[in-house]
Amino acid sequence: MPDDVGLNGRALQLAYYGETVVHGADIALSGGHVTALLGPNGSGKSTLLRSLARLHRPESGAVAFPDDSDAMALSPKAFAQRVSLLAQSRPVPGGIRVIDVVGYGRHPYRGRWRAGDEDGAAAIRRAMDICGVADMADRGVEALSGGERQRVWLASCLAQDTGVLLLDEPTTFLDLRYQVEILDLIRDLADDHGTAVGVVLHDLDQAAAVADRVVLLHDGRVAATGTPTEVLTPENLTRAYGIDIEVATDPATGLLRTRPIGRHSRRFAASASQ
Repeated sequence: MPDDVGLNGRALQLAYYGETVVHGADIALSGGHVTALLGPNGSGKSTLLRSLARLHRPESGAVAFPDDSDAMALSPKAFAQRVSLLAQSRPVPGGIRVIDVVGYGRHPYRGRWRAGDEDGAAAIRRAMDICGVADMADRGVEALSGGERQRVWLASCLAQDTGVLLLDEPTTFLDLRYQVEILDLIRDLADDHGTAVGVVLHDLDQAAAVADRVVLLHDGRVAATGTPTEVLTPENLTRAYGIDIEVATDPATGLLRTRPIGRHSRRFAASASQ
């Protein structure tokens, strides 16, 4: 694994219109590992991810690569050759083929008039194969389902050929099949390609299944960081989400399973046991 694959945020102070929303956050993404950012709405997880992507400039703190080089000092083109982002929302361009959308990921390597990208065609084919969209290369993007479009945009990020991939809620609004497929792809990228993945998720069980490390945010602060077993405890989750959350290990898979306890949860459980 190359030593320079990864991205670190150090003591990041992030604000909107003068109001601090993330306080002194530390986060480290490393090659071959998936790091999940969790927390309730408004906890600052998406803002923290955007700061790593240089879309939200810190009030203080630093974004750096593992060799301590300053990520903020790179040109936009040089940064885009090392870090890619799958944002929460992407446009649905009309009249554009899938292969052309995937080709957008090659913009950091192209000169004027799309020239100079000798590796572009191979990178696009590879990205489409990994994401399972090669057979829809000539289809219009507007004709695809939401899950298919998400895989196309992910292929565009992979065509960018970076060591770091940031994803902001990539499973939102997808049905179960496509959620699982996206999570499997994320895991494959880390395991098979050495990618450093940082992903914002809402589903605690998905994070437990896919992540090597978890960063739990609460009120703009890192409440806990570590392995899923270390972070996803009833105490940490109940404190962060403001609701009782039980945690158990699935005997069939060995994965953690979480269960939020609402006002009627125990009544339903009692009825089921009778």
